[in-house]
Amino acid sequence: MEPAAWTEDFHSAVEEYHRRGWTDGLPIVPPTEERIAKFLVAAGMAENETLFYLAERRRNVPAGKIALNAIMAGCLPNYMPVLLASLEAMADPDYNLHSSAASTGGAAPLMVVNGPVRGEINLNMAGNIFGPGHRANSAIGRAIRLVLINCIGAVPQLLDRSTQGNPGKFGLTFAENEEASPWESLSAEKGFKPGRSTVTLLATEGPHNIQNHYGRANGILDTAAHTMSSLGSMSAGQSFFVFSPEHATLIGKEFPNKRAVKEYLFERSGVPEILLRETGKITTAAWGNRPSRVPRALDPEDIWIAVAGGEAGGHSSWIPSWSRRRNGVTVMRPVLSSEERRAKKKE
Repeated sequence: MEPAAWTEDFHSAVEEYHRRGWTDGLPIVPPTEERIAKFLVAAGMAENETLFYLAERRRNVPAGKIALNAIMAGCLPNYMPVLLASLEAMADPDYNLHSSAASTGGAAPLMVVNGPVRGEINLNMAGNIFGPGHRANSAIGRAIRLVLINCIGAVPQLLDRSTQGNPGKFGLTFAENEEASPWESLSAEKGFKPGRSTVTLLATEGPHNIQNHYGRANGILDTAAHTMSSLGSMSAGQSFFVFSPEHATLIGKEFPNKRAVKEYLFERSGVPEILLRETGKITTAAWGNRPSRVPRALDPEDIWIAVAGGEAGGHSSWIPSWSRRRNGVTVMRPVLSSEERRAKKKE
């Protein structure tokens, strides 16, 4: 890939990038050397400096290529710290980038952002968090996809072997509404100090709606547990519940901490083992002597909880991992400013 300064005009640049297979199917913003330089300053990295190396693909991913794809996706320079942190999280072996990007399962990177950076780049944490309308959410999610396509070769129908795919592949990035949550934020839950921005990523399916307009805490959580017990998505792995502020407020009155919510969901979700056998989801040879109730999570801590969405409306979401726990888990990383990243290199 290279900047499109050699093309005649904007439209010919867009068509040339389409012709070369460097897009996600949508028009791109043609990058130039000048804009790439601005993005690298915002990143605190040099053009040829490697952010991560993916051994399974034998691919180095340098900062210059990340900046180029971020520009193509429509990002602004100050999005770079969040984008870099997200890619570092995905490069962690626990995330399992190679398999999740190549599998027939159609995984997409779900990313939840916490901390002050939410307001600094105007990330949406209110209504329509999984939909259009906010540049930062859309562009950062799209930039991740373009990096996967252009830097590690996850080209659809080639190395990306998704059977049907997932709309989240265009982007599944949002901010947690910490202020509307009755519980501690994701970053605080994992020990990060106030004032530190973080990204949390898991390779997932798309969101499953949890609709309950009239229930209270137990009723909403029972609805959530039934959603979590979906036979189609039944695979012993991690998952996210993204509760809307309305649901979270009602649940929080009876369940003052996340641990209690996780334990309730864990105990009331799962599928009878006989049903898994009858439908062909498991075989006797593969399963052996296991519990009669098969939970979606292996333990309560496999259930992650965030709060986001519009202030009104009895809708929340369950977002399951793309596969079994051994094939990838949730990874959290701090968002480093350009100054912090430069200082880190000198250590």
